[in-house]
Amino acid sequence: MLLRDLQLKFGGECLGEVTRPLMGVGTIERATESEITFLANPKYRAALAVTLAGAVILSEKECDATTKPRLIVSNPYAYFARVAQLFSPSISFAPGVHASAVVSATARVAASASIAEFVSIGDDVVIGENVRVGAGSVIGNNVAIGNGTHLIARVTVYEHCRIGARNLIHAGVVIGADGFGFAPDFNQGHGQWQKIPQTGRVLIGDDVEIGANTTIDRGAMDDTVIGNDVKLDNQIQVGHNCVIGDHTVISGCVGIAGSTKIGKRVMIGGKAGIVGHLTISDDVVISAMTLVTKSIFKAGTYTSGTPLMPHREWLKNAVHLRRLDLMADKIKFGSNKIEEGE
Repeated sequence: MLLRDLQLKFGGECLGEVTRPLMGVGTIERATESEITFLANPKYRAALAVTLAGAVILSEKECDATTKPRLIVSNPYAYFARVAQLFSPSISFAPGVHASAVVSATARVAASASIAEFVSIGDDVVIGENVRVGAGSVIGNNVAIGNGTHLIARVTVYEHCRIGARNLIHAGVVIGADGFGFAPDFNQGHGQWQKIPQTGRVLIGDDVEIGANTTIDRGAMDDTVIGNDVKLDNQIQVGHNCVIGDHTVISGCVGIAGSTKIGKRVMIGGKAGIVGHLTISDDVVISAMTLVTKSIFKAGTYTSGTPLMPHREWLKNAVHLRRLDLMADKIKFGSNKIEEGE
């Protein structure tokens, strides 16, 4: 690729030499003379002065930050992502069904689909064009998978679920397991939990990516719904009857309890927890480790938890936290003293 090739394909303004050949992408610190890098975070501006990169993608504000060949664009991060895709094209797979796969006679598998080793495909399944089902995956009865979707390996899709087009589903994902629904049936200590049948489905839109070992439960009666262009990281739990709006991104180890409605373009940081039956509005940002216990109806950033601090400082603050009620009473009632040990 030449710098001018990238400009012609994706737009932007070229400054400097436009005919230098570029063979790949790299970080500011590690890029070589044959690679292109980018600057989106100002804290890396100093590294730009010593980078070996052959070219740089910059914003209009940073256009004079280097004299190297450069592309000036409005969103360097997103532009870099598109360039990186050019240098890392998707792996192609030969169409066909591996001899070790077990495919129901009533399944409809497109001729262009690729079914790998030891895959199991149930009755009345529909597999679209150019779908790749990776080794060891299990596709239950009456599942539909849209064109161009790729299941990496050992993905399990329970019966009746629907998966859209151009999705990327990583290894170990489970789609459509039973939601956690039990009714207490005890009388004077006797009895047991009664299971509530989970008869809904999981419906997944287009252009979705689901990280390794993430689980999405089927609905109890209504469906669990994942919108278009949703990006889920590894080891996320999505409870039954949740609805996640288009373009939402969720980081690893987040737990979302059942019947939560999450809007569009929401960003949820790692290991956040969301209790059930809540509504989260569009364009909300939830910081990592935040516990959401009530609905959020206004766009903005929300945070809970205690930020990092030296351990000795945390110990001192913890002591004060235990006596917070007494301190509040002292302020409220004008008490001159808080009894030791109270």
